[in-house]
Amino acid sequence: MHIKPLFLATLSAALFGVALGGCSPTYNWRDYSSGDGSYRVMFPAKPATHTRSIDLGGIRVDMTMTGADVEGATFAVGTALAPSPALALATLPAMRQALLRNIGATEDGTQTPPLKPGAAELQVDATGKGHAGPVRLLGRFTVKGARVYQVIVIGKPDAMPPEQTEQFLDSFVPQ
Repeated sequence: MHIKPLFLATLSAALFGVALGGCSPTYNWRDYSSGDGSYRVMFPAKPATHTRSIDLGGIRVDMTMTGADVEGATFAVGTALAPSPALALATLPAMRQALLRNIGATEDGTQTPPLKPGAAELQVDATGKGHAGPVRLLGRFTVKGARVYQVIVIGKPDAMPPEQTEQFLDSFVPQ
């Protein structure tokens, strides 16, 4: 007589396990603090990090990129330390132009005007071409002290849900 309730309990547990396994979220948001403590952000998946030396408008810096890919979109933060706060500001337009050039971009109608003297942020919303067709680039370029940041989402236009893109961009906090 006790076999039937045990069987039902086991069956229920098995079905519950299958249901949970099928609920793996596409966006698995996680709080992330950079290894050097220079920013915090929410990534939609486990990020990976790499560093390389680049030229930003004649200023040589080591840029560290941390990013996560989710279904055709890359969510990434790049950061570099310039020799001075003034040089950090000078790198923003070069950083933005390099990304636009990489995708052969044309800006959408929501482009941000050129950086004004003393301003510490640029934005971008552009479309271009990647290896697999059209791509969209959405992001911000900002400075805090001598540190420059690029916070971007890039990918197939239909792989960038506005609410997920906004959540990522809005979660970024320089430290």
